[in-house]
Amino acid sequence: MIHRYSAFVTAALFASAAYGASVLAPGSDEELVPTGKGWGQRSAPGKVAPRAKPVGSSGILYHGGPLLSSPNVYFIWYGNWSGNDATTILTHLAGSIGGSPYFNINTTYSDGNGTAVINVVNYAGSTSDDGYSQGTALSDAGVEGVVAGAISGGKLPADSKGVYFVLTSADVNETSGFCTQYCGWHGHGTIFGADTKYAFVGNPDRCPGACEAQATGPNGNAGADGMASIVAHELEETVTDPNLNAWYDRRGEENADKCAWTYGTIYRTSNGAYANMKLAGHDYLIQRNWANASAGYCALSY
Repeated sequence: MIHRYSAFVTAALFASAAYGASVLAPGSDEELVPTGKGWGQRSAPGKVAPRAKPVGSSGILYHGGPLLSSPNVYFIWYGNWSGNDATTILTHLAGSIGGSPYFNINTTYSDGNGTAVINVVNYAGSTSDDGYSQGTALSDAGVEGVVAGAISGGKLPADSKGVYFVLTSADVNETSGFCTQYCGWHGHGTIFGADTKYAFVGNPDRCPGACEAQATGPNGNAGADGMASIVAHELEETVTDPNLNAWYDRRGEENADKCAWTYGTIYRTSNGAYANMKLAGHDYLIQRNWANASAGYCALSY
């Protein structure tokens, strides 16, 4: 069955989302703000959540923040990736997702000037951190520290259009909830004076019952194939909500959150795994994304 593992993850991820929604009183017009981890929360004390702009009834709302079109994707391979072909599988994904019918879903999102996201993703390079610079138990701040270290060490450039993915090997934990509340997340922070976008994606081999959709992936590496969907999820959310103040719904869920762990039409690959799309000749099982068109819907293409 395609959702062999996903029921557990859906419950884990959206238990937090449901809890966040429950703090709203009946009839309240209060909105939750996104955390970048799959659920919403109330604004921090002393801060007022941005009010949604009236832009239709597609199930997701614009809150005035910037978008990040034509992102430059950087990978930081954190930990021990020796002999693991995830480095090939995910690099191929990053180099082929732009221009695809799948990523074109994000062109249904535009900013306050009416400028829409364009269907372009640039894979800009990678580096490794096999010395575990922040240890094997990363905090959220530690993830940012990995990115800062790669930039300060000259391994990757400082890039205002960059999205820096910290991809951790299976022996690394993220202590704020990896495998129990999320499989990945995105955020932003000030690094050397510049607002920088980054994401954490852990290796699902650490917790296959939580973060892998199937035991055998279409590329023969269940961990990497599971990461492919998580990378896509965090990338499209970073494009449409880079600073957590642009596109999300009343519960604080961003576009990919609204379709998490749903795959649409699937097919069998030669190794018996399931997939739902080909990108430059490679099969992937990638979750659907929310199309901001008509009344809004989960889609595999647009």
